[in-house]
Amino acid sequence: MRSVSAATLKEQLTGGEEFALVDVREEGAYARSHLLLSVSIPLDRLEVLFAGLVPRRSTLIVLCDDNDGWTLIAGNRLKEFGYSSVSYLKGGIQSWSDAGYELFSGVNVPSKAFGEFIEHEYRTPHLPAQALKEKIDANENIVVLDSRPLHEFRKMTIPGAICCPGAELVYRLPDLVSDPQTLVVVNCAGRTRSIIGAQSLINAGIANRVTALKDGTMGWHLAGYTLENGSERSAPEISTAGLEKSQEYVEKVRQRFQIRTINCQQLKLLREASTERSLFLLDVRSPQEFHQGHMPGSKSAPGGQLVQATDEYVGVRNAQLVLIDDTGVRATMTASWLTQMGWREVYVLEDGLSGDSLRIGPETSRLLGADKLVAAMITVAALEGRRAKEEIEVFDVANSLVFRDGHLPGAHRISRTDISEIASRAASWDSTVVITSSDGTIAGFAAAELLSSEPHRQILVLQGGTHAWQEAGHPIEQGADPYDGESAGDVWYRPYERADAVEAAMQAYLDWEVDLVDQVARDGTVMFQKNTNATEKVT
Repeated sequence: MRSVSAATLKEQLTGGEEFALVDVREEGAYARSHLLLSVSIPLDRLEVLFAGLVPRRSTLIVLCDDNDGWTLIAGNRLKEFGYSSVSYLKGGIQSWSDAGYELFSGVNVPSKAFGEFIEHEYRTPHLPAQALKEKIDANENIVVLDSRPLHEFRKMTIPGAICCPGAELVYRLPDLVSDPQTLVVVNCAGRTRSIIGAQSLINAGIANRVTALKDGTMGWHLAGYTLENGSERSAPEISTAGLEKSQEYVEKVRQRFQIRTINCQQLKLLREASTERSLFLLDVRSPQEFHQGHMPGSKSAPGGQLVQATDEYVGVRNAQLVLIDDTGVRATMTASWLTQMGWREVYVLEDGLSGDSLRIGPETSRLLGADKLVAAMITVAALEGRRAKEEIEVFDVANSLVFRDGHLPGAHRISRTDISEIASRAASWDSTVVITSSDGTIAGFAAAELLSSEPHRQILVLQGGTHAWQEAGHPIEQGADPYDGESAGDVWYRPYERADAVEAAMQAYLDWEVDLVDQVARDGTVMFQKNTNATEKVT
């Protein structure tokens, strides 16, 4: 596998050609320091994540790490899987810094910086938490719309807020707000989705006054106010009149931002050429709607989340993106933001869900190396029975945050990249080892690797993983593994996921977001746009 210098990589990043810059370190290391346009695909999740983020086998790929050999392991695996143009950053990410280029902390950085750019360029209005609290207490004519997905909304939200994820705002607002005098306040956990959500409504030209909640639920918490937990309030199903009104709104956006559409025949041509150009079919509806019927080959990418965390859905810069929904409203609003983020080939598919060939259920798995899953399975019922009779060691290869939130009683956490540690941590060489993960997939790869070094040991994989154990009604434990505590460093803990110093972490996070605009400008590898006719650098 050939290496590339930092200077050569810089030219590639600004050259306009397709490329995938992939950081194969653990998420915690990535969050501490990484290249702006790099996508996080940890080595221990490579087989599960890579094909979904980099589907074309001839894509130009550059891998990066801490110059510790992980890129060589990843490169060899990718070669086995048919990827033919893989190189690595010589000297690791430190060589990038040594060349005088910017390194970034955090995750989803391009999207976060874009939100700050939009607030700066559009002068998106914002309301401090104290001012919102006063309006709520005064029973003013106001509605608070939380632009995060329901699972985040349930954890914490502004009291009385309604869950209406980002791409749903323009779509569902006509059925949510009938009085043009109602003040519409959009919030998220921090800043990005509040800003993008509020500006979406403003760009659509709704009659109401719209504002973002400054610093979202974090700002509300830091102001000393109580957050609501466990709420289920969601926007209503869209009515015929509501749809007509939302389509009127979105037509203004379509024209203003010159959103391009394609039909199914044109999509067929793009599909036929997808061995030469990377193509992503992104269904921007809710996950529930996706499961009820979606276009084969598409992936669920709810519009608000797609804008908020584009690098979690698309791993190839300068790829072709086709957005799919049932009415065009959510796809058009999402496209208006992706084009401003600098994605040059974004299309909205017309009537993409009108045929009879829709697939029901979750998206098709894009697993690499499935032939390597050779370890024997054990069902939840069988494991429960055997644990009562014999010594069985359970090891969970979930990340430390997932493990902390719930694992099998008595299980130990271990990283797949340190799978050989099982030998030293197991209580007995004679004990049976059962490996689990969230759904059992990563556990299967870990077990195969352990079997290759210890072929005579009994090693089993929990079928369906920890999720299956929970669904069967069995108890789970919470808390970190004492072996590594909460200092494992393998994942990035969001401020509200931390066990201590939560308020300090929240404030640091909010300050970090605001400072991103200047850092992105210094980096120079991303060009944001205020509209599709005038390209402007971040200032």
